[in-house]
Amino acid sequence: MAVGMFAIAGLALMDIIGVGTLIFIIIFTASFMMSWGSICWVLIAEIFPNKIRARAVAIAVAAQWAANFLISSTYPPMMEFSSAFTYCFYGIMALISALFVWKMVPETKGKTLEEMESIWRK
Repeated sequence: MAVGMFAIAGLALMDIIGVGTLIFIIIFTASFMMSWGSICWVLIAEIFPNKIRARAVAIAVAAQWAANFLISSTYPPMMEFSSAFTYCFYGIMALISALFVWKMVPETKGKTLEEMESIWRK
């Protein structure tokens, strides 16, 4: 996702809009569909212990939709300011999100809900 955003930022900085831009938009979109686009919904369902699951999922989904609204509502003013800045900012956010997942999100593959609860107690 970051590669796509940084490439689009570079192309926007050079005022190049064409097939290259389309290719990097496709790279970003495909990367999003294979990562944050779908995985966050699976992770939300798997990561919370049974005792707090309903409330925690509700809060996580509300936060997800609030973030979607924030991105959608700030995109037009950011693009008016600078398209290169906008896509560079999104690229930086993609890098920060990758670091967050790498350092903070536990692996859920092959773990039961009870095992996930013990991970969070540590």
